[in-house]
Amino acid sequence: MPEATTASQPERRPGLRERKKIKTRQVIRRAALRLFAERGYEATPVDRIAEAADVSPSTVFRYFPAKEDIVLTDEYDALMAEAIRRRPREEPPAVSLRHAAVGLLGHSAGAEREELLARLALVRQVPALRARMSAGLADSGVLLGEALAERSGRAPDDFEVRVAVGAVLGALREAVFHCLDHRPTPSAASATAATTCGEDMATAIDRALGLLARGLPL
Repeated sequence: MPEATTASQPERRPGLRERKKIKTRQVIRRAALRLFAERGYEATPVDRIAEAADVSPSTVFRYFPAKEDIVLTDEYDALMAEAIRRRPREEPPAVSLRHAAVGLLGHSAGAEREELLARLALVRQVPALRARMSAGLADSGVLLGEALAERSGRAPDDFEVRVAVGAVLGALREAVFHCLDHRPTPSAASATAATTCGEDMATAIDRALGLLARGLPL
């Protein structure tokens, strides 16, 4: 299987302004996750999140238009699109997607991995988050569609590109939910539980996208 080092496009490093924005989003998100764990999602208002993050409520809303976005919005979509662009051009799209998705999850470790798993668990538990997830998936689809279109020489709104992106996002969602539904019994705050679930999730994602690549044999 081709190695990622043969890809034609170098990794893009965010500029200073973009890095500052990412840092502010992370501070707000981590403060919110702490409060959600202590008080519950529904019982945590945005003004309390702002206070814990040492920012104004207007700053929270500037970065996250709705409370649900604090859990659902992150930098992973853009990172995955970049990872796809760095894969070898001759590589089948499904293989590139597998490498990009599993590679991103594999690179997250420690507090970052625990944060990702905590957010995903909230999505699984809170109906309002699951409902808003559809809009987030649409935005994810735009970024992935653009990356796949560049590789194939097609337009981002090409029918085959849209179907491929929809299939991939559906497979990713079900792989993640499968892992969360079968996560180990220790507390989600446990480093051992987070590592185990993260490893299981990488395996589940690889299996799901591999199933797509093989034409969905059942």
